[in-house]
Amino acid sequence: MEFANPSKKYTHAHHMVFSCQYHVIFCPKYRRPIIKGELEKRLKELILQDQEKYGYRVLEMEMMPDHVHLLLDIEPNKGIFYIVNHIKGHSSRVLREEFPSLKSRLPCLWTRSKFISTVGAVTLDVVKKYIEEQKGK
Repeated sequence: MEFANPSKKYTHAHHMVFSCQYHVIFCPKYRRPIIKGELEKRLKELILQDQEKYGYRVLEMEMMPDHVHLLLDIEPNKGIFYIVNHIKGHSSRVLREEFPSLKSRLPCLWTRSKFISTVGAVTLDVVKKYIEEQKGK
């Protein structure tokens, strides 16, 4: 009997097979519309550069001036909370170094809050389409 969803991709790694996708949203402090231009480009690079090292894969990513949408596939032994905190902490440190104007405008780059939802109640394609369409709003 086959239980696996044939349209869902499974990862084989470290003696396990998994498919753990999460929709993540986080915002700059005071929801300031700062994610644009060079800062947006650099933030995308920072999020993508640590994927292998920290055990996550970015399936979809969209930046709005005042929030970030990510669709992540995460190794179950890593934990979504740990990964999101790493992304926010690392990007905050680097961006505040590279863009000194952030230090004078914001006491810290990101709010402490975040939205995290597993992808499963709707298909992965629906969530991907939703994230892609955010840029046009």
